[in-house]
Amino acid sequence: MVKNLFLPRFSQEKKEKNPDSIEFQVLNFTNKIRRLTAHLELHRKDYLSQRGLQKILGKRQRLLSYLSNKNRIRYNKLINQLDIRESIIR
Repeated sequence: MVKNLFLPRFSQEKKEKNPDSIEFQVLNFTNKIRRLTAHLELHRKDYLSQRGLQKILGKRQRLLSYLSNKNRIRYNKLINQLDIRESIIR
């Protein structure tokens, strides 16, 4: 299995500094999302994985909305580094 295929370069320095940071959690969720998306391209009827993907997307979205409310600069930097679309915040 390709576990470290999607890890960006800055993830290793983040891991050493603070694994509880919001940026590190969003990074881990993003890697899981990319792996599950690649899996679902091959196995379209894997509904359990689809449900897991939706749950992870919701968790990442809640973390990103929290970060955008707390510190907009860190949010924009993280969005640009991970190449994530900016979401509409309610």
